Amino acid sequence: MDTMTTTQTPDHLPALAIPLLSLAAFGSGVSLRVMDPILPLLSNEFHVGLGDASLVITLFSVAYGIAQLFFGPLGDRFGKYLVIAGASLVCAVTALLCGLVSNFSMLLSARLLAGATAAAIIPLSMAWIGDVIPYAQRQPVLAKFLIGQILGLSGGVLLGGFAADAHQWRLPFLLIAAIFICTAAGLFAVNRRLPAHARLTRETEGSALMHILNEFSEIGRLPWARLVLATVFLEGAFLYGPFAFIASHLHQRFGISLTSAGSIIMLFGFGGFAFAMNARRLVQRWGESGLSLRGGIILAAALMTTGLAVQWWYAIPACFMAGLGFYMLHNTLQINATQMAPERRGAAVSAFASSFFLGQSAGVGLAGRLIHYTDTGNIMLYGAAGLIVVSLYFARRLQHKHRHQM
Repeated sequence: MDTMTTTQTPDHLPALAIPLLSLAAFGSGVSLRVMDPILPLLSNEFHVGLGDASLVITLFSVAYGIAQLFFGPLGDRFGKYLVIAGASLVCAVTALLCGLVSNFSMLLSARLLAGATAAAIIPLSMAWIGDVIPYAQRQPVLAKFLIGQILGLSGGVLLGGFAADAHQWRLPFLLIAAIFICTAAGLFAVNRRLPAHARLTRETEGSALMHILNEFSEIGRLPWARLVLATVFLEGAFLYGPFAFIASHLHQRFGISLTSAGSIIMLFGFGGFAFAMNARRLVQRWGESGLSLRGGIILAAALMTTGLAVQWWYAIPACFMAGLGFYMLHNTLQINATQMAPERRGAAVSAFASSFFLGQSAGVGLAGRLIHYTDTGNIMLYGAAGLIVVSLYFARRLQHKHRHQM
């Protein structure tokens, strides 16, 4: 019997249940973005080009995206909260490996493992929230959960900037390991106190591989699910391809330190935080289609401003607005992902996160190749153009969908 569609109010949950998930998302966000300002340092230390150095981001994202396909069904089978706790513990180990490597090839291998182990945290957390929080209350709760990821993404860039200027790129990984060790301990403790409805598992028949294939096959048959997955893939590619090079762009074009560049990019997180604090009001005012359209336009304008800037300080408001626009668009995609296949929510949200991070890896990889033929400013303009098209098309389809549901 499928029990995954059961929802309860958050009052039945331990007080730390969602904050601990947010802390795990913080560690995941730091892991993802900490290398952005460090790319020039890695390029010099390991004698590789800037595009080749960006492989530490690309491989993390590739592993993160592919591993989603396995963690979703695992979470449905063994309990999402328990799998998140175990993954957080393993993340501490892979972070230590990243900090202890002796050459660039080993660093790439360690980042691949780190991406694979971090893959369970955010999508399974979103799916678990989808299981226990009613749909009407879900978008604000998801937005508050994502504060951890938002702060992690911005804090990771800032931490990477400090480490790069101090020529101590290994230190951040020791801090990441400590975060995950503390988080894992808390998650395991809370998991033992969760009520029965929040620890639901689903019995499966046949081999695990066949179960995984069947889950994603069923999701792939849903037209709306295919649209959401394609949209988030393109969003990840058009945003994070340019985003990975913003710190290098500001450092090389305007001569500011990597710490200063990281501080500016940190404003992306504050823009996301501003959205999270006002999510309920914005949803009521503009609706999902209005949020996604406006978010895409704001995000594209921010990338264009950064790419065309004639002074470094133009990037200050641009990075803040980029964060606001991104979470307006992305949170709308996320809320649709939690509901596009409620009976197999773990697999559906994992497919969503997989598409997003595979899009990121494709975008960073393509930008890393294009940088040999053009400059970082033009790469940001390409991303802005793509985001306009993607957000406009998705907003129109979302509006059409809601009109037919009335």
